[in-house]
Parts: sequence; C-alpha cells; structure tokens
Amino acid sequence: MNLTKTRNTTKYLAIKELSDENKTYSISALCEFAGIARSAYYKWLSHVNSDNDNLNERIADTITKIHDEHPDMGYRRIRDTLAHDYKIAVNDKRVLRICRKKKIQSYIKHRYNCCTKSASDPAYVAENILNREFKSDMINQKWVTDVSEFKYGVGEEDKKGKLYLSVILDLCDRRPVAFVYSTRNDNLLVFDTFDKAVAANPGATPLLHSDRGYQYTSKAFRRRILAAGMTQSMSRVARCIDNGPMEGFWGLMKREMYYGKKNKTKEELMLAIEKYIDYYTNKRVQRNLGVLTPMEFHEQKLENVA
Repeated sequence: MNLTKTRNTTKYLAIKELSDENKTYSISALCEFAGIARSAYYKWLSHVNSDNDNLNERIADTITKIHDEHPDMGYRRIRDTLAHDYKIAVNDKRVLRICRKKKIQSYIKHRYNCCTKSASDPAYVAENILNREFKSDMINQKWVTDVSEFKYGVGEEDKKGKLYLSVILDLCDRRPVAFVYSTRNDNLLVFDTFDKAVAANPGATPLLHSDRGYQYTSKAFRRRILAAGMTQSMSRVARCIDNGPMEGFWGLMKREMYYGKKNKTKEELMLAIEKYIDYYTNKRVQRNLGVLTPMEFHEQKLENVA
C-alpha cells in the first residue's frame, strides 16, 4: 500500500468516527476539512460496509453453530467461545447485535435451589474459616465440596430413580478434583470422593470447605481430614452463599445438562454426568479464568510454578 493511500485511509476512518459520534458534523464539511473528495469517501465506505456485512454473516454462521450445540449459552459465553475455539476476536456488543438480528437467545435458566440439610446431631462442626474468600492463587490451597441429587426415568414409578453426585472443586482453577456418583447419599459416597481427591493429589493439604451435612460432620470424615493434614471449614446453618462456588457449579451443571432433558435410565444419566464434567473441565471456557478452560488454567499454573 502506498503512502498516499495509507494517509487517505486514515482520513476516511477519522471522518467515519467523527460522523458516527457527532451528527452535527456533515460528511461534506469533514471531507472538505480533510482535503478529500466526498465521492472518494463514499466509495471507500461502501467497501467497508460490504466487508463488515460479509464478516458479520460469517460470524453469524459460527454463532448459529455454537447455539445449536449449546442452546444454554448467552452472548457473553458465545463471544468467549468465538475467541477461544474459533480465534474470532469480536466484542460483546457485536455478538449481541448479531444474536438479536438472528433471534438467537439462550433458553430460560432455572434457579438452583440449595441447601443440603444439616446434621441433626453433628459429631464435629468446624468454623467457617473460608469466610467467603473464594479466590485462590495456588492449586490445592482451597477445596470446596458438596452433594447434589439428579433424577432419571419417565413413566412408571419402578423405572424412576435418583443418583447422587459428590464433587470436590479447586477454587484456584475451578477444576473438579474428584467426583463420585451413587444411588445412595451416604457416608461412603463422600468418603470415596475425598479418598479419590487425596489419591490424585498426594501431599496436598488444602482447606476443605463444605456445608454441615451429616457426612462432613461425622467422626469418620474428621479422621480422614486429620490423617490427610487438611484444615476443615463449614458453612453456617442455612447460608448457601458460604459455599457459593459449589452452588454455582451445581447451577451451571443442571442448567446445561439436566433441566429440560429426560434421562430415561440410570445409565443415560451416568453418561450425561461424565460427559458434562469432561466438557466443563476441558472445553468450557470461563471469563474469570482469562477465557481458558479449568484444565488449561491448571496447566498454566503448573508451568508457572515449574
């Protein structure tokens, strides 16, 4: 590109910006001030608009594809997915405009209801040491955990049932450290999840925060905590926000893979749970992680430590 053309392009861009921001300036006056022909400006503008229209159509096609695969996504998550998966750099406003034009919107989100019932006669109750300090700069510094219920089956009662999913999340990278599901919401479910997390992270001594469910307040669980060298923290009674990241995880998971979907069998639900946790860990980008997936952020943290 020659120097004259470069200078003219700079002038064209300045004229467009000024005319967009302040309608009191006429195009004729701006062109005269810049020393260029009005016809030349409009010729340049027609090419720019054509290029923008073509780009918007390409972006719209990709947005439609993303929406078809993930109808729960709002425009902000769509923008992050465009940047992360398709290397398309656009801002939120542009994505929102395209979504509105194409009548693309996420389906209605359900509200996730907590809390787990507290133990009626707890053997051990820890203080709320976490105290809603949900940020963590280090892996294996702060873990949160909880159990949630998922139903399956349609039609006759004998074909219906429940699965209980126990998860431990790391607050640094929001990665599921361990998860276990069972048809019984009992001590074994929580203990197996804890043992799995310890085995996957030998030597880790995080603060472990939970609600006051009977599994977490039991003597047997307390012994596991002490043997692992961890510190235990618990939410206050009926204060779900004390375990906000865990409640947030359940809300996301149930909106994105559970509500509005029918899992006819236990096996279908088990597969759906496993697929979602893999998706959440390895494919679902999060803006608070710098538009990275939990696993990408985890690996980045490990590289910085090495």
